Amino acid sequence: MFSPDDGGHRDAHHNEMPTIALGGGLAGEAAVDGSTALRRHPDWIRSRLPSGDNYHELKGLMRGLSLNTVCEEAHCPNIGECWDQRTATIMILGDTCTRACGFCAVKTGKPTWFDDDEPRRVAEAIGGLGLEHVVVTSVARDDLPDGGASVFAETIRRLRETSPGMGIEVLIPDFNGTDAPLRAVMDARPDILNHNLETVRRLQKPVRKRARWERSLGVLEAAKSMAREIGYPVHTKSSLMVGLGETRDELTEAFEALRAVDCDVLTIGQYLRPSLQHLPLERYYHPDEFAEMKTAALALGFKHVESGPLVRSSYHARDQVPGAELKRLRRQATIDAEGRVVPLAG
Repeated sequence: MFSPDDGGHRDAHHNEMPTIALGGGLAGEAAVDGSTALRRHPDWIRSRLPSGDNYHELKGLMRGLSLNTVCEEAHCPNIGECWDQRTATIMILGDTCTRACGFCAVKTGKPTWFDDDEPRRVAEAIGGLGLEHVVVTSVARDDLPDGGASVFAETIRRLRETSPGMGIEVLIPDFNGTDAPLRAVMDARPDILNHNLETVRRLQKPVRKRARWERSLGVLEAAKSMAREIGYPVHTKSSLMVGLGETRDELTEAFEALRAVDCDVLTIGQYLRPSLQHLPLERYYHPDEFAEMKTAALALGFKHVESGPLVRSSYHARDQVPGAELKRLRRQATIDAEGRVVPLAG
């Protein structure tokens, strides 16, 4: 697989740049092994300034519609690239989470927000954006009887009505491992069912608090089984963060566990500490290690793997849905005077 023999700090002090707004190591922080985190991110943790006509158009539309996007709330480093490809991640069910995960900066508390009309409003707003792919996610809502599953399902159905050609991905909580809420979501037929494992087995408790390793794997396994029963193609997807102190063998176990439940898509990215109140960053992984992890994961049979320092769960999401390759070819082709499909030059 990959060998972090040098502790993952290759050239870490070379060409250092001022810290960007992504969290991470702060001056003088001591990791659990006694080492001190870097003052700044290494030079490969570098985000591009958002640009492009599509990005600026979507930004204006989002502002006008008052849509809540994880892209902006989490200061995602890939917002410029994703929005320029007309892909966005919408957050439903409010902004207050009932769980307090050790890696996440989302506000925790007792939610008071609920709106039965939200699915309609989201679908109507998205229908005017001309997106190619949308990811719908939410905070954990353990206060609701179904964890918010009915809102996810109705949002999917409304999106199908208003944007029939758009790819739809849902990034869901675990619904406490109960089948009925998950079935409600699957009956609405998302293109991708995403539920994140986040980290290796040993680190689940400090990283994810109320979540459970086997429960999350069970969600992914049950989703694929339900899709087969319903009779439609769906890709299941999960994400892992690295840099929290996991080992090579533990990551291998996580990859294999995800494939054992027939998970199709895997994303792997660098954990970056949001604040001093969150879990410490143990080390940075070099881009070469991310490349090696991608190779190892693909060898296990994943259909698609995104692996890199700034990769997040929704990165390149439009290219992961069933039939995405055909859509990509269509984007790269044109129709000649006789009605034939002709690939674009280059």
